[in-house]
Amino acid sequence: MHEDADRLLAEREAQLEAELAELTKPPGEVGTISFGKRVGEGTSMAVDRLAAVSAQEHLLTMLDEVRRARRRVADGRYGICEMCGEPIPEGRLEARPWATRCVAHS
Repeated sequence: MHEDADRLLAEREAQLEAELAELTKPPGEVGTISFGKRVGEGTSMAVDRLAAVSAQEHLLTMLDEVRRARRRVADGRYGICEMCGEPIPEGRLEARPWATRCVAHS
């Protein structure tokens, strides 16, 4: 089971890294952002950039969780709650293979 978990985690890690690379690649023509009394192109660009920052933060957090779970596979602690030491239910690990805590401690 742990080999399957590590394979799934490795696939998810690669997927997250690819998403981050796509999100952080240099944009084409960026232009300048200007704000006025009307909602215009500058406001739209600023909103897009804020959304990209939020998405990047989410992806980085998830990537950290996946890597932490992979380290737990490597050291034999995968599937054990890092807070209480009890086994993490199989259903939780199927739904969220990178879980390092049981539901009660998540």
